[in-house]
Amino acid sequence: MVISPVHYIALPLLAAFLMPLLAKVNRELVRIIPGVVLTYLLFVSVVLMQRVTETGQPIIETLAGWQAPWGINLVFSQFTGFLVSLMVFMATLIWIFSYRFKKVDNEPALKYYILFMMLVTGSVGVVLTGDIFNMFVFMEITAIASYSLTSFYRDRDGAEAGFKYLLIGSLASTFMLLAILLLYTQVGTLNMAMIAERMHTVPVGMKVTILILFLTGLGIEAEMFPLNGWAPDAYSQAPSPVGATFAALVVKAGVYSLIRVIFTLFDIQGAYQYLIIMGIITLIIAEFAAMKQTNLKRMLAYSSIGQMGFVLIAFGIGTKEAVFGALFLMFNHAIIKSLLFMSGSFFVYNSTSKDINGMSGIGKKFPYMGFLFSIGAFAIVGLPPFSGFWSKLYILIAAADESMLALVAIILLVSIVEIVYYFRVVAKLYFGKPTDKEVVHKPTFGGYFSMTVLAVVILLVGFYPDIITGFIHRAADTLLDKGAYISNVLSMGH
Repeated sequence: MVISPVHYIALPLLAAFLMPLLAKVNRELVRIIPGVVLTYLLFVSVVLMQRVTETGQPIIETLAGWQAPWGINLVFSQFTGFLVSLMVFMATLIWIFSYRFKKVDNEPALKYYILFMMLVTGSVGVVLTGDIFNMFVFMEITAIASYSLTSFYRDRDGAEAGFKYLLIGSLASTFMLLAILLLYTQVGTLNMAMIAERMHTVPVGMKVTILILFLTGLGIEAEMFPLNGWAPDAYSQAPSPVGATFAALVVKAGVYSLIRVIFTLFDIQGAYQYLIIMGIITLIIAEFAAMKQTNLKRMLAYSSIGQMGFVLIAFGIGTKEAVFGALFLMFNHAIIKSLLFMSGSFFVYNSTSKDINGMSGIGKKFPYMGFLFSIGAFAIVGLPPFSGFWSKLYILIAAADESMLALVAIILLVSIVEIVYYFRVVAKLYFGKPTDKEVVHKPTFGGYFSMTVLAVVILLVGFYPDIITGFIHRAADTLLDKGAYISNVLSMGH
């Protein structure tokens, strides 16, 4: 069998549609099939990443024999391959964590795994597609699965969070579809490489209008202020594995699409300054909001929004070093935030309330879980020798190199806020007075395994960042080389 980028989309989608039939044969297959598919996709990632690293050329798959610009193509480059491989790795660990996960067994496991595989299909498809309309289609697949998973438990709060997400998401879809429609009237194609090639023919006023529509639509998925109202409720009400899935897959797909549109399609200089300004506003508001939270999951949600603001700032600086730092931070955020959501969910589950005060002393009863959460907390605030330190350092150096000293000062001041609220939780876990409530719920073996793997990755990359920096450097180079993207994709059409 020829290993192809098509497998990333076809197999999880096929699994999602076949699972209801397989459930009739054996209920256990519902849980096993996603794992089999994701493990195979990990193998696909290793093979394809090795191939693009050796050749230095992207793998461009044309579907149904129709060449660009008419047909749809998938582009597996150093950049998209890095993100897709990260997504598949995280999806596999989240599947292991979800296996026999507490409440999912009391609810229809079939529904959960179908939606999970749909979400994987959509997120990966957004990154791989070379067609702007198909990016929209994959975002819709991701969004529909996300709405349903947010309200999975069917309680009042979950339904409200799901409805809010649906409302804001529908707005995003409308803006994005309108942007695509206007873009098509100007350039006469939906192929992203050809759009980029023809963009200079579009009048400046129309170009700015289309970009604003794109930024509004995609900013919602990328958690950019003020379009991120859905995130705190969605993260806090969805099942715990879903919170990790949002951080590792959904938001990464949103940020990718935003960056692809700005870096590849448009050539408006002011877009980079816009990213920095919106990134700063998102970072400051989210971090101060996180400090005020008493609910652990909502605190983690606001912290996640703040991190995405930081990513937007780094992309907005726009230099090779800054883009490298942004991609490194996206990698770290996926790993670290997933560990925090996973470990934090067990503290919530075993405490008298979802409030941070209700977790007083629980780290003493659950020393290993407390240790895992602490690793995540220390890593996300950027303490050495954890992986989060390096991405923050690279972004600060990139800002300093561009003489953006005010930006460096803002980032450092906001980092202090971040340290305060994370250390407050760690102190409560270890030094708070234990409650009388007996802890009875222990993580499954899969839960322990997933969290341990994430903690090991955080420490390994912290001590030996060179393990991952080569891939990230090549990914940054690929993103910034707009001319190579256009010529590689369009040369397949001739």
